[in-house]
Amino acid sequence: MRFTSQMDLALNEAQQAALAGEVPVGAVIVDARGQVLAAAGNRTRRDCDPTAHAEILAIRQAAAILGQERLVGCTLYVTLEPCAMCAGALVHARVARVIYGAADPKSGGTDHGARVFTHPQSHHRPEVIGGISDEACSTLLVDFFAQQRSKA
Repeated sequence: MRFTSQMDLALNEAQQAALAGEVPVGAVIVDARGQVLAAAGNRTRRDCDPTAHAEILAIRQAAAILGQERLVGCTLYVTLEPCAMCAGALVHARVARVIYGAADPKSGGTDHGARVFTHPQSHHRPEVIGGISDEACSTLLVDFFAQQRSKA
């Protein structure tokens, strides 16, 4: 299944982020033909940048490759439901579809919390599909935070 194979790439990025001590979130952006344009994992700690979420980094890479700020027709695969900041960036980038793994009832910004895409002021509403490879995405996060707590 295509969704799963692209989510596998995002999971790999999340695993690499975890190995670097970052919250394990990974993102991949593909164009309308399904070609991978960008892949990234969280780098907030490494870059000392609170905006260096996987989604933002992938958006930046894809925009640079396309030579434009609009990612029309592109799909984002991400292991965790995007937060409000990332959802806002996805609106501005005009990403067509957001496919995420684990839901984030506490800090999500698409299907939970701020629900940025359905807000009346949102000028773009991408299609959202959640729960793809949910178990693998959730397990990676749960294991990471359990390990962090055991270090404390």
